[in-house]
Amino acid sequence: MSAPITQDALTVPRKLPEGGRTNIVGLTRDQLHAALVQAGTPENQAKMRVGQVWQWVYHWGVRDFAAMTNLAKDYRALLAQRFEISVPEVVTRQVSADGTRKYLLRIAGGHEVETVYIPEEGRGTLCVSSQVGCTLTCSFCHTGTQKLVRNLTPGEIAGQLMVARDDLGEWPEPGAPRDETRLISNLVLMGMGEPLYNFEAVRDAMKVVMDGEGLSLSRRRITLSTSGVVPEIARTAEEIGCLLAVSFHATTDDVRDKLVPINKRWNIQTLLDALRDYPRLSNSERITFEYVMLDGVNDSDEDARRLVRLIRGIPAKINLIPFNPWPGAPYQRSGWERIEAFADIVYKAGYASPIRTPRGEDIMAACGQLKSATERGRKSRAQIAQEAAG
Repeated sequence: MSAPITQDALTVPRKLPEGGRTNIVGLTRDQLHAALVQAGTPENQAKMRVGQVWQWVYHWGVRDFAAMTNLAKDYRALLAQRFEISVPEVVTRQVSADGTRKYLLRIAGGHEVETVYIPEEGRGTLCVSSQVGCTLTCSFCHTGTQKLVRNLTPGEIAGQLMVARDDLGEWPEPGAPRDETRLISNLVLMGMGEPLYNFEAVRDAMKVVMDGEGLSLSRRRITLSTSGVVPEIARTAEEIGCLLAVSFHATTDDVRDKLVPINKRWNIQTLLDALRDYPRLSNSERITFEYVMLDGVNDSDEDARRLVRLIRGIPAKINLIPFNPWPGAPYQRSGWERIEAFADIVYKAGYASPIRTPRGEDIMAACGQLKSATERGRKSRAQIAQEAAG
């Protein structure tokens, strides 16, 4: 198997303390099995123990081994000695006028990432981050102006869902009637970072999230958004199998090179060739093309017609995203009439073209606005690097 594709930037590796306890959160079932055996669990009991611990951590949301009452006391003590159940720490929590919640979370090394919960009629979507910062420097995206620091671990990715469930009070109560309504019904990998530049951690985190005996979100309720890391697209279909969204945003290479610089590495045609196989490989119904509407840049009728021609033959829907402004942004949002005219051309060509309602703008939680406080002058880059290594 070839090595994972990596970005043209060096991330600071996360250094774990010597002899520290292993965090259970983020371990796949196979990894947890191996860790329990290594800690002294008899091989013939290990599968049962994995199932028990897994249910306590991911179904009931328990963080204390002492509460795992179907395990013997001495075994609970062994687990507490060798393992921890650790999720990111909530630094701040903001609630928008529209009910959107934005969490600033602190992870190992003192770094911070943001996670957003968006409640809607009949569903609730959690937008999670996969990297501290981002390497893509997409010119319309505020998140992309924060330098990349490091990839998140599987536990830090899955842990964002667990933190949000804590805040929403969504863990089931032992003995209470089973409640089938899910406050968090969908998960999107659309927060900080490019998920396919951190492929293996994202894949392992999604194995945890999709497991039916725990967090239990089906792969059809998970959408991974990529700017177009072409070599990892087929792997995503085969090894994760979730829905795919593509940050497309332009219909010519000249414009996309400026808006989404990764296009210089894998251009529109190369990207579309990789996408044509995705629905078949992943058994997904269709691909979502995300298209941010920028006044006078990519929003003409000709752009709309060209977009339809480009994606012909790919089962798709087009999400039109009104640009979410931020201080110093070099673009303006397209006017509403212009967005509707663009949407009408796409719709008449046979594609769903919903216009995404901006959510959480008052707390800078809207699409493209995420940028953790880490780079906003609270710490120098040198301090961050030093803490990551320490």
